[in-house]
Amino acid sequence: MRVAVTGGCGFIGSHVVDRLLSAGHEVLAVDATDKYLNPDAEHSRIDVLDLPALTTALDGSEVVFHLAAMADVEQVSADPVRAVRTNIDGTATVLEAARRSGLSRTVLASTVWVYGAALAGEGPEGEEQEVDEHVPVELERSGHLYVATKLAAEMLVHSYRELYGRHFTILRYGIPYGPRMRDELVVARFVQAALAGRPITIAGDGRQSRNFVYVEDLADAHVRALSPAAEDQTFALEGSAAVSVRDIADTVDRLLGPVTISHIEARAADYAGRRISSAQAKRLLGWSPRTNFADGVRRYADWYRDTTGTGPDPS
Repeated sequence: MRVAVTGGCGFIGSHVVDRLLSAGHEVLAVDATDKYLNPDAEHSRIDVLDLPALTTALDGSEVVFHLAAMADVEQVSADPVRAVRTNIDGTATVLEAARRSGLSRTVLASTVWVYGAALAGEGPEGEEQEVDEHVPVELERSGHLYVATKLAAEMLVHSYRELYGRHFTILRYGIPYGPRMRDELVVARFVQAALAGRPITIAGDGRQSRNFVYVEDLADAHVRALSPAAEDQTFALEGSAAVSVRDIADTVDRLLGPVTISHIEARAADYAGRRISSAQAKRLLGWSPRTNFADGVRRYADWYRDTTGTGPDPS
């Protein structure tokens, strides 16, 4: 199958391209850069907001994975107009280019941050109930602009299905980590600080938790999402266990330490985390994360050392 991946030279997109190629697919990476371009993939250096160019580029593909987005929440806050254009207008452009080029499906990269707007009740003991892909959301709870852009992108996907009969799959990522991740991401910051002998800084009390998902496990889900069972479905792709920010610091300390840990004020409108079910991905795609958190951190540290020559061997 010929598959296009917007953002195919970025952190997650490059791993998706790698996994698609290893599964025997023909891959087109659509990206304005070639930072992590796989040499076995075709490359189209265009802006996803350029509808005529994107329509031409997608011609001949069967499915497009739309990963190109502004994903750094700090950049989203600093430049909201650009974030809206990239994340919302960009999605509309990809959907329209896919429609004009006759692709069978668009696969949208979304985020578990959208569950921050979910309406979830309480269990019999007062604990927060686990949510899944079918939980309703309340727009006034959307919070961060990043969440608003992702909710809007998901709504566009559903509208294209309703108006034009265009099939979709939505993949709501857990918090991804692993080789090639941005330096701003918390796992990268902590590992790099430890390797450089700097203290680790935690925003808030460190009890906020995430279900981190290793990027190669996430890429595997994309290949599985090509299955007919994924058509017109939404999947939460979470890691298997909640990891607090303090747990990250302790893991890095254990693997690369000793390190000094300090605290600063919590980040505004941060995603507080929810109990999210990935049962649908397991049931329909046969997917579940395989990489435990400590192993993933170790692999990232190895990759970072190899690519930068920084720090001692953690083993």
